[in-house]
Amino acid sequence: MTSTSKPITPLRQRMIDDMRMRKLSPKTQASYIRVVKRFAGFLRRSPDTASVEDLRRYQLHLVDHGISPISLNATLTGLKFLFETTLDRPELLTKMHPVHVPHKLPVVLSREEVARLIAAVDNLKHQTALSVAYGAGLRASEVVSLKVGDIDSQRMTLRIEQGKGSKDRYAMLSPVLLERLRAWWKFAHAQGKMLQGGWLFPGLDPIDPLSTRQLNRAIHAAAEAARIDKRVSMHTLRHSFATHLLEQKVDIRVIQVLLGHKKLETTALYAQVATDILREVVSPLETLQPV
Repeated sequence: MTSTSKPITPLRQRMIDDMRMRKLSPKTQASYIRVVKRFAGFLRRSPDTASVEDLRRYQLHLVDHGISPISLNATLTGLKFLFETTLDRPELLTKMHPVHVPHKLPVVLSREEVARLIAAVDNLKHQTALSVAYGAGLRASEVVSLKVGDIDSQRMTLRIEQGKGSKDRYAMLSPVLLERLRAWWKFAHAQGKMLQGGWLFPGLDPIDPLSTRQLNRAIHAAAEAARIDKRVSMHTLRHSFATHLLEQKVDIRVIQVLLGHKKLETTALYAQVATDILREVVSPLETLQPV
């Protein structure tokens, strides 16, 4: 997160301490530091000398350079932490405003497309990891964080430790997925690629887990090999999992628990892309009596 070749400024150290006090995740801390560093580069002086007008100019600069709404709001969040928490100067943010993020429906694959996608992966580790992402509806970060001990074949569950929002939960483990995991476990142990009680999907060095970047590269290559022209990512498998469960008439509140969603409204989004459900709805036009 910080460079060892240059001394850390007192301001950065104070911000790091403030983030540590609040137990922000390493990923969030790195993001906030990156945001402030970019702002300092724009300002060409220490951020603690910024004025209201400097911050306003910076938001205009980001907009003019085509920053996405999500990235812009993330930048404002990082700067908000610096000026409100570390510098105790919230009044400097009065001219900075979050922007509306356009609502977009998630990309969802059909069951046949999911089958083709997973079959197109020629690496057993990656293929099994993608099977877990779809079969249990996990985020990429949750897949790579799994350890062998997280598999409970008696209760048929996967333990997700400290998922999004720093929450533990259990995910479903189907018989087919369990068999695929057992096949991967046997292969990895025979090749000496998995440590006892270690990561379920280790990296090149078994001490480290597989990275989410490697998984995303694998799914992009698989989508190309399977001739799927939709915009596919690891999260597409999670979207497809939820949508297919909804189409199978699984209660939406159960799906909410499986996905680890805090709000039911988040899960309800999938009702808009569950095409099997839409096809079952009878249009009122069909019920009109001839005149």
